Amino acid sequence: MSMQDPIADMLTRIRNAKMAGNKIVDIPVSKTKIAILDVLKEEGYITDYEVSGDVKKSVRVTLKLFEGRPVIDKIKRISKPSLRRYSSAKDLPKISGGLGTAIVSTSKGIMTDSSARNKNLGGEILCEVI
Repeated sequence: MSMQDPIADMLTRIRNAKMAGNKIVDIPVSKTKIAILDVLKEEGYITDYEVSGDVKKSVRVTLKLFEGRPVIDKIKRISKPSLRRYSSAKDLPKISGGLGTAIVSTSKGIMTDSSARNKNLGGEILCEVI
């Protein structure tokens, strides 16, 4: 069976690991997923990730904990294959009044909503993290 939305699968695996109390989660690897994980690491939502495997590569993500609880409270897919969500730089959403982060795919790569706003870039809103 083919996977229709690999980004949603990655976010669901992270969400399930968080709810189960697991600190580590394994995810099939792709360039887009690595770029999203770079943003999550840069913003302090995950501790680290490591790519492993020769033929069938996967990435092992270590969730960041604060006082025994995961830092990620909510992670949600916004733009879906069936309904893409695009936004200009001035219309990018502020998640939870600026406390959360929207991850945006722009022409200059995948970045946070605030850095896209600073560079005056719009794009596809992939997901939001609180």
